[in-house]
Amino acid sequence: MILYPAIDLKDGKCVRLLRGEMDQATVFSEHPYEQAKRFEEAGFHWLHLVDLNGAFEGKPVNAKAVSAILANVNMLTQLGGGIRDIETIDAWLQAGINRVILGTVALKNPKLVMEACRAFPDQIAVGIDAMDGMVATDGWAKISKIPAVDLALKFEDAGVSKIIYTDINRDGAMGGPNIEETAKLAERLTTPVILSGGISKLADLQAVKEYQASGIEGIIIGRALYDGSIKPEEALAL
Repeated sequence: MILYPAIDLKDGKCVRLLRGEMDQATVFSEHPYEQAKRFEEAGFHWLHLVDLNGAFEGKPVNAKAVSAILANVNMLTQLGGGIRDIETIDAWLQAGINRVILGTVALKNPKLVMEACRAFPDQIAVGIDAMDGMVATDGWAKISKIPAVDLALKFEDAGVSKIIYTDINRDGAMGGPNIEETAKLAERLTTPVILSGGISKLADLQAVKEYQASGIEGIIIGRALYDGSIKPEEALAL
């Protein structure tokens, strides 16, 4: 099980949102690269990055902050938010990002995902954000009528390296993850799943770990690390 500390970028700052609402942002660091260094020093090997502005605008917005992170840490990184074409994917991989996450475009242009998987093997993940089981897009501003599992199954043979599943109702709410729904999704897939949203205490990590056999192989942690309800050393030891 791999733990992914999250850095969400809004206006160049490290923030956390409540259920994806941009006006519900809490700033945790004016200099995201400093937060990244703290995660690296704590012993994490991977970093989960999201360009929140980019997700809404459909193009990279926080490139300067991402570049500063890449220049200051040696962690493996995955990045999503506003990545909608092959050129942007290539640019981020060339810049040093290890895995690109495609979200909105996975629903709107699945052929691009398949093309990207062929061009960049093992470096493409699909981010599926769901509200009540239905796929959300455009920075969670729009809710589709497509069930999350249907979208995930579409990419089973495409070469997607990971499916990152976020329950929007749980994200940033500190109310516990939606393990059951994530496990149901993982059991339907051969693609490994990373759970995101709702991790609030060490017991949540233990509970997810018990479902590892279902195909959940990673957990993204955000607010719980920032407010201290989960200590990095305890999470990594577990």
